[in-house]
Amino acid sequence: MDLLRDRNTDLRDRAVSDGEAVRRQRALGKRTARERLDLLLDPGSFIEVDLYRRHQAHGLKVSDHRPHTDGVVAGSGTIEGRRVFVYAQDFTIFGGSLGQAHAAKIHKVMDMALATGAPIIGLNDSGGARIQEGVMALDGYGGIFRRQVEASGVVPQISVVLGPCAGGAAYSPALADFTFMVRGTAKMYLTGPDVVAAVSGERVSHEDLGGASVHGGLSGVASFVHDDEESCLEDVRYLVSLLPGNNLESPPALEPCGATEDERAAFASIVPVEPNQPYDMRVVVSELVDDGEFLEVHEGWAANVVCVLGRVDGEVVGLVGNQPMVLAGVLDSAAAQKAARFVRFCDAFGIPLVSLVDVPGFLPGTEQEHGGVIRHGAKLLYAYCEATVPRIQVIVRKAYGGAYIVMDSRSIGTDLSLAWPTNEIAVMGAEGAVNVIFRKELAAAADPENLRAELLAEYSEQLVHPYYAAERGLVDDVIDPAHTRAAVARGLAMLKDKRKVTPARKHGNVPL
Repeated sequence: MDLLRDRNTDLRDRAVSDGEAVRRQRALGKRTARERLDLLLDPGSFIEVDLYRRHQAHGLKVSDHRPHTDGVVAGSGTIEGRRVFVYAQDFTIFGGSLGQAHAAKIHKVMDMALATGAPIIGLNDSGGARIQEGVMALDGYGGIFRRQVEASGVVPQISVVLGPCAGGAAYSPALADFTFMVRGTAKMYLTGPDVVAAVSGERVSHEDLGGASVHGGLSGVASFVHDDEESCLEDVRYLVSLLPGNNLESPPALEPCGATEDERAAFASIVPVEPNQPYDMRVVVSELVDDGEFLEVHEGWAANVVCVLGRVDGEVVGLVGNQPMVLAGVLDSAAAQKAARFVRFCDAFGIPLVSLVDVPGFLPGTEQEHGGVIRHGAKLLYAYCEATVPRIQVIVRKAYGGAYIVMDSRSIGTDLSLAWPTNEIAVMGAEGAVNVIFRKELAAAADPENLRAELLAEYSEQLVHPYYAAERGLVDDVIDPAHTRAAVARGLAMLKDKRKVTPARKHGNVPL
């Protein structure tokens, strides 16, 4: 028995031991798969599966090299005591490439995650499909993608790119709910620089083609971008602390902190009364959420809309706000897509939505129209209309035209609409409206500027103020800005047990 025990210990030690490949990994500024899991999971909580798994392929330089784990460490652990399932690709073995056995291990933990109702976290560091295993490697990827789609909206899925993620492998982060990338080491693309150069003649570096800054700021594939692995994995832990384990659980709540009676005089000074003066919507968010703490999604992409997860009186909420600091807060194609995906995620996992509205409209121009802003704007409209979670709209300054409708207005189903006394809610701003309505009168006037001033005052007094909408039931209350946090907290408490029965159907047809 002692001999068998010693053999097993020796085999286990060899399966997880360091080597020259590990030293090369560290020289690139990257941790090993197991070191990453140590940072991600609670100490001592990891339960590994398939440690001794080896590939069964033959020929083409693989028959004589069959290391245990087959290049991926898989299993389960906890984050702040809550169960998650994980896999971490090991670049020190076959460059983390995916073969049949490698894929089978990932399939196993994904199946267990779905069966137990726990989040799935994948740490990606792979050269792609293992060429020597041919179509079986591609079949392995297909099995991962199919399981991701089955798990979508059932358990949260988080993808962390810590090295290369090329070819078909890139679709896994794209299918995840949230994707993290680390600057300098993470690379993600369908075709690498060599293929790009051969096909198009274009010369581009790995970083410029698919680095973290590209996907965090241009493509929108990366939800979060970090400078190092430590801060990246720390934020993965923070994100998990804000999410339910599955769609049948409520988001993890903390004890109430008195938000229903909290007055914040700072709101009035943060938001200028003048409709064209910029300010940072994230400062409004920090006053609204508990302890000023929140996690912003897609911070570098489509920055004219802000999407964050935070807590109000201990309860997790998703906040969507127009950002006057960028493009004056207008909605465009990218902003609509960003907000729509966030709204759909929150709705899928029972996270209430708070929309902070200060929007002058949609971005005009041929580039937007030809790029499909109508279709992309319809995605956000669809997402809000479909959402059944508690929804609160707060109009903090102005809301014009179709963008007002799209930003969770009463007409598309928000449960509670709040406005500040200084709000402007209308088809368009007063000046533009007067120029359209009274074009002939202004052209014929002896003193057009004086007439315009009179008409502006008349239009604003009659149509633009929030009481016009409140009198018609489109705004539920006109509140003192200082009472915003308390009003939102009370509204969320009122709507906590909201239930809505949806029509029987296979699924809707999102304007993709």
